[in-house]
Amino acid sequence: MSSNKTTLNTEQIRKDFPILNRKIHGKQLVYLDNAATSQKPRQVIEAIDDYYKNHNANIHRSIHTLGEEATEKYEEAHEKTAEFINADSYQNIIFTKNTTESLNLLAYSLTSKLKKGDEIVISQMEHHSNFVPWQQLAKQRDLKLKFIKINEEGLLDADSINENITKKTKIVSVTHVSNVLGTINPVKDIAKITHENNALMIADGAQSAPHMPIDVKNIDVDFYAFSGHKMLGPTGIGVLYGKRELLEEMNPFLYGGEMIREVKFDDTKFNDLPWKFEAGTMNIAEGIGLSAAIDYLNNIGMEQIQKRDNELIDYAVKRLKEIKDLTIYGPEERGAVVSFNLKSIHAHDVSQILDSEGIAIRAGHHCCMPLMSVLKVPATARASFYLYNTEKEIDKLISALHKVKKMFGD
Repeated sequence: MSSNKTTLNTEQIRKDFPILNRKIHGKQLVYLDNAATSQKPRQVIEAIDDYYKNHNANIHRSIHTLGEEATEKYEEAHEKTAEFINADSYQNIIFTKNTTESLNLLAYSLTSKLKKGDEIVISQMEHHSNFVPWQQLAKQRDLKLKFIKINEEGLLDADSINENITKKTKIVSVTHVSNVLGTINPVKDIAKITHENNALMIADGAQSAPHMPIDVKNIDVDFYAFSGHKMLGPTGIGVLYGKRELLEEMNPFLYGGEMIREVKFDDTKFNDLPWKFEAGTMNIAEGIGLSAAIDYLNNIGMEQIQKRDNELIDYAVKRLKEIKDLTIYGPEERGAVVSFNLKSIHAHDVSQILDSEGIAIRAGHHCCMPLMSVLKVPATARASFYLYNTEKEIDKLISALHKVKKMFGD
């Protein structure tokens, strides 16, 4: 973890988030479920409100003033997103509903040339969104799905990476940061190995894009997927980055209006990128909300946000280790998420009692049931942090966990 302290002003930032003023069961809300979804600053809420109040119209269709204003704002959102991850152009950026749809788009559109026996490689720590589409595709097309193993620390096993990615591999799809373990995977190194074997590399960035600077050119992934709602933006907007030459080769995921250039009775010519993959009326307001969220994050600085995450997770892990009979899952070096279990107490019971104290965490399998089977647990409790969280909130979490233990007679 970085030793440099952040200059981020948490107390000032918290004033931008109306929901943090809420009380839950009479207690001040402590929101520690950011890996599931982040809260929204007033700047994002106001941007969406402004669109509906002053600019509401469909995009790319009408030449009246409202239509042109809406189109300009929506296209600007693509441009800002491209800059945010250092993509070449807005043409590399496809808007979807979420990371799940982005990955499904690839499973449907990228794989037309795959044949029986071709291999797809994922890891044991994947979210169901980056697991089930490839599993089902392999079953339907008689492909071979292989899994990179994790070691006891919760890291991808280096030997398993090299053993599984071979000349038979066609696609490698790996999470950048685990939503359970917090593991930050070496996607740049995996991309290099993948390309040496003439395969395509996909990274699930749902847990990384909100928390660290992302440079898709530097890590050299072919595709990168993430969601707006985990990075201060609204729900209903996701992103798929792709290298332009690959996107141009792919067939569209959905057919209909807006994704066409010309339709005749006997054939259709598809639109330019990225509109070729954005059929019908898209989530315009949500795209504009994502644009505002990116402005907010850029104003603070992603490096500062990453430093603050590191401070919070270091402090949280240190405090959690003070609790007897508490097991932490994952490596020392991690993203802003920590999963744990209290001995003999189910994670759901832990979460329910914490909620009575106003503390929101997640409990369950976290859409990672295969990983839970590897960890040999049915579920974990998970606390996840973001730029508006504080050490005082972590102290409240620790106090509440001691209360849980006391309630169960420990």
